[in-house]
Amino acid sequence: MYNYIMSKNSDLNKNPKIVDFSSVAMVPGNPKYEQATSRITPIYTKNYDPRSPYERDLHRILHCTAYRRMKNKTQVFFATDNDHICTRIEHVSHVASISETIAKQLNLNLELVSAIAYGHDLGHAPFGHQGEYILDDIVKQYNIQSCFWHEANSLHFIDDIETLPDYHDFQRNMNLTYAVRDGIVCHCGELDEQVIKPRNDFIDLYDIQKGGKTHPFTYEGCIVKLADKIAYLGRDIEDALINKILTKDQIKELEHIIQKAISYEELQEVSITILTHHFIRDLCYNSSIEKGLVFSDECFELMNVIKHYNYDHICDHPRLRPFKKYARLIIETIFEKLDNYYGDSILSNMEKEHDLYPNLIPHFKDWLIKYTNIDLGDKINNHCKNSVVYDISSQNDYRKLIIDFISSMTDKYAIKIFDELIRF
Repeated sequence: MYNYIMSKNSDLNKNPKIVDFSSVAMVPGNPKYEQATSRITPIYTKNYDPRSPYERDLHRILHCTAYRRMKNKTQVFFATDNDHICTRIEHVSHVASISETIAKQLNLNLELVSAIAYGHDLGHAPFGHQGEYILDDIVKQYNIQSCFWHEANSLHFIDDIETLPDYHDFQRNMNLTYAVRDGIVCHCGELDEQVIKPRNDFIDLYDIQKGGKTHPFTYEGCIVKLADKIAYLGRDIEDALINKILTKDQIKELEHIIQKAISYEELQEVSITILTHHFIRDLCYNSSIEKGLVFSDECFELMNVIKHYNYDHICDHPRLRPFKKYARLIIETIFEKLDNYYGDSILSNMEKEHDLYPNLIPHFKDWLIKYTNIDLGDKINNHCKNSVVYDISSQNDYRKLIIDFISSMTDKYAIKIFDELIRF
């Protein structure tokens, strides 16, 4: 029997306003548990493994290469020289911390919220949301797919792209549980939702066509969805203050917004810690199994006001506009270069330019061999037994491969490849 982390919280015992959600936690005994722990294919087992299915998923996420790359992917502020500015990997850590705090208060499954939180942005593009918008423009321009959105790309990456070595050192697909995969593709925190409850339907996750429109299958997934919003609202402000991009009047406006909503006598200036605590406390006090996860009217209004404040004064700040143009130039240049290699002899076409582009060519060649049917012999020689994702005879598949290759890049690597392409 697995040991699920669902300890009775002292605040829960002392404060009757906080409802115990343990009866709907995704643990053995929940009617949806068998579906929630199902995998695309059976996963290998060990003689003794004390981990739950979700804890095993968490460890697989932490060991995959997409997780490591997030430390060099933009959250909001790009190319900063300040080590204290949030990157994508720090963002997922903040989401995990907030999710775990809420799950402890409500007595839900900590291991499941941790796995979803740490994995929720594995398919995020380089250069933050700007990179996502650029890739969306490309896939629509070339009719590659209907759209590019990072939640779906994260599901695609954990199902098809990211691999881990087995006991024989062969790379195989990650094969995570349904509940974790569902929480990742349904995690969008951009929509303004005051109340959220898990859905009952066990659906094909690839039928979800748009981010934010489908509620997660579990309460744990719902927590991560809300924690994602709490995390970015607070940290974006903190980074803006560190970077000193807000004017004195804008800071005063923000102080007025927060002080008007939060009745803390000690709140004399902007405090992201108190703001985050306020959101978490409000959610825990107002939620119930019957109503779902609920923010009070006052707190929900505050979140929306701060969200619009962040968009107006931070995300669309004039100093970010040159970066957005630079990111578009980089991504579009790399796509166009790789698209030119398509033809009867893709590999030989690439090899002719190996000396010109010693970083791009070998890495893209490895990507071709690992994920397409271009050379199945070489695929085995490279110790890859993951699924074939793209049919190399299809130009559309080839272009989808390029999109995935670019979306996997860190900011630093994309800049490195771009510099290689423009250098003589």
